[in-house]
Amino acid sequence: MTRTYQVTGINLKTQALGESDKIVTILTPEFGLIRAVAPGARKHNSSLGGRSGMFVVNELLIAKGRSLDKITQAQTVKTYPGLTKDLGKLAASQYLAEIVLCQALSEQPQAELYELLNEHLNRLETLSQNEAGVLAHLAHGVFHLLALAGLTPQVQVCALTQRQLVPNFTDPHWQVGFSIAAGGIVGLATWEELRKEKQRERQINASGKPPTTPTSPSSTYQTVVHQQELPVISQRLNARELYLLQQLSQPEIMHINAAKDDGWLSVEQILRQYAQYHLGRQIRSATLIDSYFAANHDATV
Repeated sequence: MTRTYQVTGINLKTQALGESDKIVTILTPEFGLIRAVAPGARKHNSSLGGRSGMFVVNELLIAKGRSLDKITQAQTVKTYPGLTKDLGKLAASQYLAEIVLCQALSEQPQAELYELLNEHLNRLETLSQNEAGVLAHLAHGVFHLLALAGLTPQVQVCALTQRQLVPNFTDPHWQVGFSIAAGGIVGLATWEELRKEKQRERQINASGKPPTTPTSPSSTYQTVVHQQELPVISQRLNARELYLLQQLSQPEIMHINAAKDDGWLSVEQILRQYAQYHLGRQIRSATLIDSYFAANHDATV
């Protein structure tokens, strides 16, 4: 970078600095994450006041500094006013931004991440007021961000056997498990067989006899890839929840009936736990999602 450089970026985080300045964390396609001072942005008549707001996209002229760069010029090219007018959309947008902040790198091009975030923010903004729709689009965005980071959960096949799992809508009691440690969905029959085998091994070891390995070619346990540990089942999904989870790998979710609330809350919870595990931190904005949907649920019962 030269002493002064031009970038296009979207504001993801702001914090106060001194009496009137802001520090803005900006995602740019050219240079990744940038932290820059917006001088005087907290003054009432500052030209940088609105331009330093959350989810504002600017063309920026930035001067290099010793510790922090400084925004010298800003021209707004896009805003997302619809996000700030709806608490659910705003919470979902902050949720996505928090994941992006964990993934994005500094001083490295992040064009694909930049485009993906803007795409999902635009989808949230244009969404009609619909609680389940917000959850559906949030889950879609989280899934795609995880995929871009190389952290895609296995949702089409069993994480233990690599066999395809197809939702069974004919059995109202049908379920699969989701294991964060195993990396995705798990067939419960396979998991139960593995649990029993581990229990038999413990009993044999406790008795002092050498453990034996099943030799039957039809044994379900023999198809298990990870045989060292019994993965913890984080959550159980019914047929509809698995179907929704599997659809998130598609570029669009418009063909899914997002107006139906059943299933999306569970899917979001699964992806939240999975993302937090791999990011190594809590998604603080998720508490806003919980509060929003709890408040709306109380208002309708």
